[in-house]
Amino acid sequence: MDSLRFLTTEDLDQIRMDFGTPSFVYDEATLRANAQAVKEFPHAFGLFARYAMKAAPTAAILRIFNSEGLGIDASSVHEVERAVRSGFGTESISLSSQELSDDFRYWLQDGVKVNLCSLHQIHKFAKWGKREPVGLRFNPGMGSGGTNRTNVGGPASSFGIWKGDLEEAKSLCKNYGLEVERIHTHIGSGSDPEVWKKVANMSLDLVRAFPSVKTLNLGGGYKVARMENEVATDLKEIGQPVKELFQQFAEETGRELKLEIEPGTFLLAHACSLVTSIQDITSTGQEGYRFLKLDGGMTEILRPSLYGAQHPIVVVPEAGQERFREKMDQVVVGHCCESGDLLTPSPGEPEALAPRNLPRGEVGDFCVIESVGAYCSSMSAKNYNSFPEAAEILKKQDGIIAVIRKRQTFEQMVENEVVP
Repeated sequence: MDSLRFLTTEDLDQIRMDFGTPSFVYDEATLRANAQAVKEFPHAFGLFARYAMKAAPTAAILRIFNSEGLGIDASSVHEVERAVRSGFGTESISLSSQELSDDFRYWLQDGVKVNLCSLHQIHKFAKWGKREPVGLRFNPGMGSGGTNRTNVGGPASSFGIWKGDLEEAKSLCKNYGLEVERIHTHIGSGSDPEVWKKVANMSLDLVRAFPSVKTLNLGGGYKVARMENEVATDLKEIGQPVKELFQQFAEETGRELKLEIEPGTFLLAHACSLVTSIQDITSTGQEGYRFLKLDGGMTEILRPSLYGAQHPIVVVPEAGQERFREKMDQVVVGHCCESGDLLTPSPGEPEALAPRNLPRGEVGDFCVIESVGAYCSSMSAKNYNSFPEAAEILKKQDGIIAVIRKRQTFEQMVENEVVP
C-alpha cells in the first residue's frame, strides 16, 4: 500500500502542528459505514449487533456506534461503566468476562446482561441470589484465527465452558433455578465460511440442550485484510449459510432464534491511522539493514511485536520531494529501548526482521501506520520507557479534525506513585 487510506498531506501537517506525533486518527465516515455493513449481516428472525469495545473504548467512538444503533460487548465490569458513561443504556450492554467481578451485581440489577463463561462463574452467580436470566458462553471445541493467539476456540483456549462440560453446566443451572436465555460462542478471527457454518451448527446443538434459549450469539472475529495478500471475511458470504441453519432449526424445533454478533476488528481496523514522524535513521552496513526510527512504536501498536502482525506503512516525504525519493528496503522500528519494538516483522514471526520496500525515509518525514483502529490504542505497552500515552484524534464527516483523547502529560503518568 503506497497511499494513505483516508488522510491527506494537509491533514498530516495540521495534526503535527495542532496535536503532535504520534497520534491515532480515526475516520468517522469509515466507522459509520462499517456499522451499517454489520447491521446488514444475514439473519432469519432478528439481529442485534454489539460492538466488542475492547478493540477501542474511547468515548467518542462509543458514542458514534451508539448513534448507529449498536449494542456493547464488554469484557470487564470497567468496560461496562465506560459504556454507560458514554451514553449506552444498560439494557444494550452484555458482559462476557474472564473475571466475574463482585461489583457486577449492581450492574446486573440495572439491566446489563451476562454470559457466564465457566462452571465457577455459574456457581458464583447463583450464590449472589440473583434470578435474572443468563447466557452461557461455550467453547464449542473448534476455533479459527490467523495465529494461535487470535484463535479463541478449541482445546488450547480458556474462553468459555468446554463443550464436554455441557451436561454439568445444564445440571447446575437446573439445580440453581437459573433460566438460560442465551448461548454464546466465539471462535476467533478466521474468514473461512465453512468453519463458520460448522461452528454455527455446533452452537445450535448447544441451544438444543436448553429449551429456554431465545438468542444465539456467534461472537465476532471477522478478519479484515490489512495487507494485499490477506483474505477478508465477507459478511454476507459467511452469514447466508448461518441464516439457513437458523431457518432449518426453526422448522425442526419451532424455535425462532434471534442472532447476535459482536464485531470489533471489522468495525475499527481500517478506520484509524497512526501518524508518526521519523526521528532518526541508522544503518548496519551493506550486510545489514537501513532502520527508520519513529517517534512511536510498541507504546502505541503492540500487535507486530506480539503476533508478528502486518500493517501497511506509508512514508510521506516533505512536499515536493516525493519524486526524488527512490524506493529501497528498510526496517521500521519504534522509539523504545527494546529489541522487540519492531513494526516490520516477518508475518507471524515477531522476532524476525522483514524489510519493507518504501520510499527512502529521512528525518522529519511522516510515517503513517495504517489499519490500526482495533487492538492498538487499547492494547499497547503503555508508558514503557516512560513515554506518555498518545493522543487520539477524530476526522469528522465534515473534514474537521478534533481531539477525542488528549496526549497524556508527565504529571498524569506519575500521579499515582507514592514514596513511603
